Amino acid sequence: MATSLNPNAVIECVPNFSEGADERKVSSIVAAMQVEGVRLLDWSLDVAHNRSVVTIAGSPAGVVESAVRGVGRAAQLIDLNKQKGVHPRIGAADVVPFVPVSGVSLAECAMLARQAGLEIWRRFGVPVYFYEAAAARPDRVNLEDVRRGQFEGLLETAHRDTARRPDVGGPEVHPTAGASAVGARRFLIAYNIYLDLAKTTAQAGSGLPLAAQADIAAARAVARAIRASAGGLHGVKAIGVSVNGRAQVSMNITDFRATPMGRVHDAVHELARKHGAVAGEGEIIGLIPQEAYDAEAAWLREIPDFDPESKVLERRLEHPLPWPEG
Repeated sequence: MATSLNPNAVIECVPNFSEGADERKVSSIVAAMQVEGVRLLDWSLDVAHNRSVVTIAGSPAGVVESAVRGVGRAAQLIDLNKQKGVHPRIGAADVVPFVPVSGVSLAECAMLARQAGLEIWRRFGVPVYFYEAAAARPDRVNLEDVRRGQFEGLLETAHRDTARRPDVGGPEVHPTAGASAVGARRFLIAYNIYLDLAKTTAQAGSGLPLAAQADIAAARAVARAIRASAGGLHGVKAIGVSVNGRAQVSMNITDFRATPMGRVHDAVHELARKHGAVAGEGEIIGLIPQEAYDAEAAWLREIPDFDPESKVLERRLEHPLPWPEG
């Protein structure tokens, strides 16, 4: 797929697929994404959210082609009528964001997103909604608005409600693969913190593990207070969910320069205490940029087994992962 961009430019793409339990399916999707000039930086399965996140980087043309192939393979393997999970989703390949790394602008990544969306529809019949910097309409800038109603809602309304029709393809969404949200954005850090109820005197003698006392209400209250859309922290999106019986504040930090990760960490800890909970270990989904890395930071020390060589983008670019076999 030819582009007129700087041939030395590097872009990142972080497609999220609605499958986190079947490793064979996810491995097959990742294998289908192998394209010359594209490096595989990270891929992980999240059983609790029933979701997988893949991170690739490389030349603009190569990364676009790789992402399009991944969407096509996901459409073949994932049936959303049978898929359930706590994470909102509208498609087998739910979101496909393009991110500038070097030698390329956000506007150019938006152009690449538009190219990818057209190819996804042309090759695989999966409709596309454009979001964030690639949005074709102001009411589709925010991913939450695009995802409203999820797959099931779009299946019922997209063909008869012009306000919900895809930007490319349709008007119906794909009967099993739904639709994909394809966009361009700055670097995003996916950061989660687990909560447990504070241990009272009565609980201390109950013999119940703290994990069994996890309170989803506290996680939801913390998420409401911290998210930007409710007047919380700038560039923070958050939901409270239950993961393997434990409450979790699941966050996307969309502007870590304006709102440093340490500030997010401290705010969650403080709000958790106000709601009778204790903030526990954290986790990172995908990669973080070198600029956000500080080995002494409390938020990173609380992530078990955090390895900067495998979780910092710039370091992983130098030592990419091998592609799985198809």
